[in-house]
This record gives sequence, structure tokens and C-alpha cells, in this order.
Amino acid sequence: MHASSRFQGRSAGLGLALLSAFAFGGSGVAAKPLIEAGLDPLHVVWLRVAGAAVIMLPVAWRHRNLVRERPALLAGFGLFAVAGVQAFYFASISRIPVGVALLVEYLAPALVLGWVRFVQRRPVTRAAAVGVVLAVGGLACVVEVWAGLGFDLLGLLLALGAACCQVGYFVLSDHGGQDGGSGDGTEPPNPVGVIAYGLIVGAAVLTVVSRPWGMDWALLGGSAGMNGNEVPAWLLLGWIVLLATVLAYVTGVVSVRMLSPQVAGVVACLEAVIATGLAWVLLGEHLSAPQLIGGFVVLTGAFIAQSAAPKPPSGPVAAGAGTGAVAGPVEGELSHGRAPH
Repeated sequence: MHASSRFQGRSAGLGLALLSAFAFGGSGVAAKPLIEAGLDPLHVVWLRVAGAAVIMLPVAWRHRNLVRERPALLAGFGLFAVAGVQAFYFASISRIPVGVALLVEYLAPALVLGWVRFVQRRPVTRAAAVGVVLAVGGLACVVEVWAGLGFDLLGLLLALGAACCQVGYFVLSDHGGQDGGSGDGTEPPNPVGVIAYGLIVGAAVLTVVSRPWGMDWALLGGSAGMNGNEVPAWLLLGWIVLLATVLAYVTGVVSVRMLSPQVAGVVACLEAVIATGLAWVLLGEHLSAPQLIGGFVVLTGAFIAQSAAPKPPSGPVAAGAGTGAVAGPVEGELSHGRAPH
């Protein structure tokens, strides 16, 4: 009976993890038509984050104690994992294909290992080093380095900026994990509460940066082109807010509660595959055979690097959605490549 219940729980967790990966993977596909219709990438990010923040307000109120107990963690999550990652990611997809942008962002695990090895001067395993080499080599195929970079250089740099924001979140989370849940009886912060406040902080930061009062709101009442088809702009915005943000985050957190970090890591890597597939079908963004092979190598290297990365020295607050680690239950998602798109 117990074994059967555990199997059903893992099956449900796997289903939720797949749903989360699918939801996250669709964010760029829904956002790019809005950007091409005339909305500034920062305005699209602000609409997404602000809309999700409003929906998560009841959750934030329920966990209002986090503002007093973990202000630095909430600020870091909002600044890096929400505002930084998404602003750079959406800006990058306005210039390069969605799949390429996401694959560049998967360099984050390699950058984290570089931080661990050369800044923190902690040893990394040989498997982790192999994973980094594979990820970098695969990325060279994706961007067609032999052709002098097959894509817009600024777009690639923006995608790299998204990866660097994830690294900042990794580092912040690893540092924050030293003081909570380390045997002093302190309860780890509720991950859904952290997400809710991260969205609120992110929305506040993006309001200052994007200045939405200058946005052409009339565009939301029109339509956007998606591979030759006209789709209502409000429908795409609803997809981004409800599915690619709220549903994606919540199902991701719940699924990690049911799965091991290793399994969560495998499923997280599917996000790039899903994003590339959706972009191919819905946006007509075709990748060549070498690029597809390179993408597979990037994901393989990212998974090996994440799986082999050293664990934080103490505490249940982890080291990494993209990314980092908010609390024990969300450790697998954040430390195993869940990029918060």
C-alpha cells in the first residue's frame, strides 16, 4: 500500500514537472509575436510579471512574515530570478530565435561552476568539468561559430546576460542558505511565498526600468502575427501571465516536492527542447541539423554539470530555475536548471 502510494505520488510529480516545463517553454513563443507587433520587450516583461504579481497577491499576504524574516532573499529573487532573467531573455528573443536564446541561457550551470572553482576556490568534480566542456562546445554549434556567429551578436549577449542573472541568483541563494534551517530550528521559507514576493519585487523594479506609462496600450486590443496567423494580443498576454508564469511556477514547486532533484533536473532540461519545438511549429523558427545536435550536447552538458556540482556546505536552502535555491522543496528546481521564464 505504501509503495503504491509512493509510486502514484512520483507519477503525479512527474506529470506536474512536465506541465511546468511545457508552460515555461512556451513563454518566449507567446511573447515574441507581441514584441514583433510593436511592444517593447521590457513592456512585455512588465505586463507578464505585474500580471502574475497581482494574481499571487493573496499568497503574498498569507506569507507576509517573509518580508520581515527574509528580506534579502526576496529582493534577490525579485531582482535576479524575475526582473533580470526575464528582461534579458525577452530582449534577446526580439533579436535571435527562442530556442537559441534559451540554450545560451543554459550556460548558467557552467558559469556557476566557474564561480565555485575560481572565486570560492572550492573543488569541482571531473564530471562537472566534462559537462561544462560539452555545454560550451554544443553552444558553439548552436550559434554556428564557424560562420562567424550565425546570429545577432547583441541578441547573444542579451541571452548571456540572462544566464549571468541566474548565476547571481545561484550565488545569492547559496549565501542565504547559511543562516536558515541549519540546525537552529529556523523554518525554511515557503517557496511559493518567495515566488509571490519575488514577482512583486520584480514588478516594482521593472516599473521603474520599463516605464509602462509610455507603452502603446492600444496594441493589446489588436492582434499579433504568429507564423502567418493573426492571434489576439490579449490571448497571448493571458498565455504569458497565467500559463507561462503562474501555472509554471506553482506546478514546478509542487512537482519538486514529489520528485528527487535528479529527476527534476532531467525534466527541467526538457524546457529548452519544448521551447525549440514550439518555436519551430508556431513561429517557423527552423534550426539546422548541426544546431539541433549542438542543442542536444548543450542540454547533456548542462545536466551533467548540474548533477555533478558540489552541494552547498550546509542548510536545506539550496544552491539553484532557472535557478538557485529558495528552500528545501524548491532546491531541485532551482539547482537543476529551472530557468524562470
